[in-house]
Amino acid sequence: MTHHLPPAPFDVEVLIPELAGLGRHTTLLYPRSGEPGIRESSVGGPLLWPADEPWPLCGATGHWKPLRTPTEVVGPEPVAMVPVVQLLARDVPELPFPAGTDVLQVAWCPLIHDDEAGTVLPQVYWRSEQAVAGGSVLADPPVPYEYDEEFVPRPCTVTPTRVLEYPNWDLPQGLARSLSQRFDDIEETLGFSYYETAVTVQSKVGGYPGWLQRPNWPDCRCGRRMDHLLSITASEPVEGRWFPLDEKGSESSDPDTWAGAENAVVDNIGHGMDMGDLGGLYLFVCPKCPDMPYAHRYDC
Repeated sequence: MTHHLPPAPFDVEVLIPELAGLGRHTTLLYPRSGEPGIRESSVGGPLLWPADEPWPLCGATGHWKPLRTPTEVVGPEPVAMVPVVQLLARDVPELPFPAGTDVLQVAWCPLIHDDEAGTVLPQVYWRSEQAVAGGSVLADPPVPYEYDEEFVPRPCTVTPTRVLEYPNWDLPQGLARSLSQRFDDIEETLGFSYYETAVTVQSKVGGYPGWLQRPNWPDCRCGRRMDHLLSITASEPVEGRWFPLDEKGSESSDPDTWAGAENAVVDNIGHGMDMGDLGGLYLFVCPKCPDMPYAHRYDC
């Protein structure tokens, strides 16, 4: 199942041919508060975790909670990580699953870390659903004794929906400046901006990171720039081009019908994390290296 989205009000590459070839497919996740199962794709839901594998703990000496009184580092006991994302190949087949795996899992320490990204510390796991489900599965993972509420997601189901998007902050150097007047003319003439029509800033797989500030792509140790794997953002659309028509109860194909969600729907949208000042965490991988190294970035 995927969402039914409003059609784009204009063809980006027809009106802006300079962007030809810059479109990328991305899979929007659309987290919605719910009760996902242990063998389902989710944000903040339970992970299909082998019972004989230790649950990840963070023993960093410098992790801390901003609002703790007194403000000081947490410890010395390690803090249990929290489940953030589980995605199965049958739902998001375009993920770069390593051979023999079909489940991506992300957990992170729900405390702030003084590393390069300056935020939570994520861990990435690739698994085989059949191999884990065929054995004993961990039923009650440990919970952190201390955490920052802004980085603990509520359990959400997801509805992966594949779309074509274009860059925002990742526009080639100088191109955004040269196109700024064209963007203004399009919005004035058609009533829809390039940014609301062609750019997505929400939780998603692949495509362009949902940067809120200037890009900060990591490089792999092999020298290659890493690929964007996953964005987890505090912001999710409640109206406009990327809000699903089926959640409005409308099947209209007229883009003039873009509207917002009803209050009952809004309450269920998103994982509930503020992530600082409505920030985002972005995961990157290098699929060219055998061990699939990964890195993360954060902005708000």
